[in-house]
Amino acid sequence: MISKATMSRLPEYLEYLRAVEKEGTVNISATSISKALGYGEVQVRKDLGSVSGTGRPRTGYVTSELKSQLESILCPQREIEAVIVGAGKLGRALLGYEGFAEYGISVNTAFDQNPEKRSVDISGSGKNVLHISEMCEYCRKNNVKIGIITVPASAAQTVCDMMIDCGIDAILNFAHVRLSVPDGVSVENENLALSLAMLAGCGGEK
Repeated sequence: MISKATMSRLPEYLEYLRAVEKEGTVNISATSISKALGYGEVQVRKDLGSVSGTGRPRTGYVTSELKSQLESILCPQREIEAVIVGAGKLGRALLGYEGFAEYGISVNTAFDQNPEKRSVDISGSGKNVLHISEMCEYCRKNNVKIGIITVPASAAQTVCDMMIDCGIDAILNFAHVRLSVPDGVSVENENLALSLAMLAGCGGEK
């Protein structure tokens, strides 16, 4: 079983492998990957070993094969749809982000309680903002299992409960509050302010 810490690094490995493959790199070593991404070589070998085994002596890994192995883990064979609740600036930014598709995830719809934000086929993009009352019908019709919360902290638990009632069992939470969920529902918390604070601390004067 791949650890959560390793899983968090795999997308970075995959992005790097895709880039070097385009440049014509046929073989890649754990040493090269560790230097490029700033991870320890032992850590890289351990991470890659959990998904691909050890590389070949002297030649390392075949770039295309390693990339395919990572894609098989990170990118589902069928497209998975996720929805956003909270059509503010962050929610709309995520709705317009095209990078989800690289990992087999489509995010085409956001929901908001403000009826004035309702908008279908935004600028011809096929993206929609619907009223929150339409969420359960949409999720059940499209078998949506992933939800992204971008509402204020005061509303996050209510939204979380609504998502679970709609059949969602995996939640990415951008609200600065710890959510209470039943067994079988997974939550990943994303704190942008904390991440920036950590970067500021690392980049500041010692």
